[in-house]
Amino acid sequence: MTATAAAAVAAPVFLGLMSAPKIRAQTTQGAGTALLSFEVASIKPNRPGDEHYFVWFTPAKFTTSSPIKRLIAFAYNTMDFRISGGPGWIASETYQVDGKVPDSLVAELQNLPFDQRRERIDLMIQSLLAERFKLQVRHETKELPVYALLVIKNGSKLQEAKPGETYANGGHPGFGAIERGQLKGEGIPLSAPRGMSLVFLLSDQLARPVLDQTGLSGKYDIALHWTPDESPAGMLEDPANVKTGPDNVSQPDSSGPTIFAAIQEQLGLKLESTKGPVDVLVIDHIERPTEN
Repeated sequence: MTATAAAAVAAPVFLGLMSAPKIRAQTTQGAGTALLSFEVASIKPNRPGDEHYFVWFTPAKFTTSSPIKRLIAFAYNTMDFRISGGPGWIASETYQVDGKVPDSLVAELQNLPFDQRRERIDLMIQSLLAERFKLQVRHETKELPVYALLVIKNGSKLQEAKPGETYANGGHPGFGAIERGQLKGEGIPLSAPRGMSLVFLLSDQLARPVLDQTGLSGKYDIALHWTPDESPAGMLEDPANVKTGPDNVSQPDSSGPTIFAAIQEQLGLKLESTKGPVDVLVIDHIERPTEN
């Protein structure tokens, strides 16, 4: 799975998935308040087999090429593996969605911090999903497997980002990405209610909620490298089974470290498998979209 995101306030934003998962993450439009919605929106199905995926927005515009399941997850500040129900096409068919933000809101969004801007865009997407896809959802709390992110006994090896630091290749604070066997973060926190964070990237990669229990509140430059294991057993590995040497630091075998071993060796952190209450978004009803 691949995720790419940039959380800079002044720049366009590319997000491979939603913001950092919380045990009870939810954004909804309250009763009695004026509904936020796009001024106009276009929805077009992509060609079969087109798996190109991106999400991009500025204060004036939102656009995505995405399976609808991922768009729902983005709009409700969760992840697609925490969505239950719905027909198969919401994951297999992709759509091009373009929404224009009302002119009356553009100046307001330009002056908002990223988290608040993102929240208003989310509400507009929720309105679009309800109107054009007839989406109806509800929340359930279920006891599910999670990973707890902890600091190892000898302390973390995280490199704290420097204020005003500049990054090569167009990077900037708040940028994070996952590619095959590597994770990169520039000036990102370990967890955040919205926007890019380490637990978001790890949750995306491992398809399981990751809970930050490190107690570390800084922003860090992170570079993590591991040997991918795409087998089901590898992706669901119990971190307790990784090989460890002195100081409880995991030792890679001849094929290279797993992601669990790499987290211990390179970041001074560890993942522990446990269970916890997880907010699951249940789809009660959805239809293919109305024509433009």
